[in-house]
Amino acid sequence: MSTTQKKQNQKTAKISPARLAAFEILSKIETEKAFSSVLLPFYEEKLSPEDRALCHEITLGVLRKQLYLDRIIGNYTNNKKLDAAVTIALRIGLYQLLFLDKIPAYSAINESVNIVQKAKKTSAKGFVNAVLRRATREKFEFEFADEIERISVETSHPRWLLEKWSAQFGAQEAEKLAIENNRIPQLAFRLTGKFFRRNADEQSEILSEIDAAYEKSEHVESCYITEKYDAKLFALADSGDIYFQDEGSQMVGQAVNLQKGERFLDVCASPGSKTTQIDAQSFNKKTRNSIFAGDLHFQRVKFLRENCRSHRAGSVKIVQYDAEKSLPFAEESFDAVLLDAPCSGTGTIRHNPEIRYFLEEKDFADLKAKQLRILNNASNLLKTGGRLIYSTCSLEVEENEAVCKTFLNENRNFIQTAAGLPEKFLTSENFARTFPQKDKMDGFFIAVFEKK
Repeated sequence: MSTTQKKQNQKTAKISPARLAAFEILSKIETEKAFSSVLLPFYEEKLSPEDRALCHEITLGVLRKQLYLDRIIGNYTNNKKLDAAVTIALRIGLYQLLFLDKIPAYSAINESVNIVQKAKKTSAKGFVNAVLRRATREKFEFEFADEIERISVETSHPRWLLEKWSAQFGAQEAEKLAIENNRIPQLAFRLTGKFFRRNADEQSEILSEIDAAYEKSEHVESCYITEKYDAKLFALADSGDIYFQDEGSQMVGQAVNLQKGERFLDVCASPGSKTTQIDAQSFNKKTRNSIFAGDLHFQRVKFLRENCRSHRAGSVKIVQYDAEKSLPFAEESFDAVLLDAPCSGTGTIRHNPEIRYFLEEKDFADLKAKQLRILNNASNLLKTGGRLIYSTCSLEVEENEAVCKTFLNENRNFIQTAAGLPEKFLTSENFARTFPQKDKMDGFFIAVFEKK
């Protein structure tokens, strides 16, 4: 085939915008370790509502079923090593064939074939077509060496991670957690600082709409829960009156509980979810707090600033720094400091399914060391009687209880205090934890220390 003919074929290959966007997102996740939570909004804003929904379903569906799909693909290809673009095209096609009943088989197959052509893997077209057509004819029967392998494949979680969770929480809880991670999470949102800065009549009108349509959280003030987006939610989010934030994440902000006139720092603040939540609480309760927030990289600080501006949290003072090295504030200058530490994110796999594939067992020791460095730096900024709130969105003991115990052993001028959250979330050691499979929210860990 001539070069001209190949170019013409590439031009005529039809791929729906939804599938093309899903392919590009999944390719970046596979090759660049990018995150779906960042890429999906960027791609979806350019799509029609129908294409947006299909792109979202395919992208997250493939990520949640990746090991399951790969086991089937390996069976049909004799475990042949495949190019990344070919693998992703096969995953997209196979996911539609197995899990999306409303998608015609010919459409799923043809567009996966066209995807590899567009990816300049023309020689793989016949191969992709043959594998996917075989999948429509033959039912694959799984065989597993043991129970852990079954759970690993069926829930698409790496075996080592399941073994780790089994050791921490028990085998049954580990399986429940893995299953819950693949369910579409309910939506949580909260009222923003912009809402609280409206006049009483406007607030009353907005609240009457929200209270009539959505369920109030039992645990977090100004938080609401719903099963799915609707036009009203989009309108409220566009107007800046609500902000989508997981209930567990909001619980961290609630644990800060600023008192009148207190000076507060959010150490690792970007994108600003908790900073703006705490600012909104401060404004609503008229506690008149001085709020500071910062982060490491310029882009993260820029995003933090934009988020504060959109929430009308203009009084938040924003600073760029490397919290592992030092913090640009005088010692004993804050009443409360929040360290929502950089972590593995294993508690947020429901929202970020690719995390399970990025992690390695050695990561936890490195993260613990980083968390302790930042925690020690943050502790120097507290006044006597001040509160240091440490949190992660990790489920791992190394990043949570182990970090706290090491910190307390090395800093005898701090004592652990109650987190001030509902008793159901408190552990026997007086830390607070949330779990996806138990609480229907992301997994967070919260500890509060007081300086003596």
